[in-house]
Amino acid sequence: MARYFFDVHNSTLMRDTEGSECAGFEEIRREAMLMLPAFAKDKIPKDGDRQAFTMLVRNEAHVTVYTATLTFAGLWLGEDVPPIDEPSD
Repeated sequence: MARYFFDVHNSTLMRDTEGSECAGFEEIRREAMLMLPAFAKDKIPKDGDRQAFTMLVRNEAHVTVYTATLTFAGLWLGEDVPPIDEPSD
């Protein structure tokens, strides 16, 4: 099996230095589908309603072979203005 590296970009690039062995395209895709939401779940900003997380999968020659993007987009609806959290002292 070949080794692939799953880098994540969300305003900064975080390189995967260990990589994972994958048997082929379907396994690479499945790994990205599992890893990307797990990475993003605790990193959605609390001070905004937009964030994108992109995974770049590199092969052993460091050529990007697959990318996937997960986007969080929130939008307030209705006539009321959303509450603004006041900083506590």
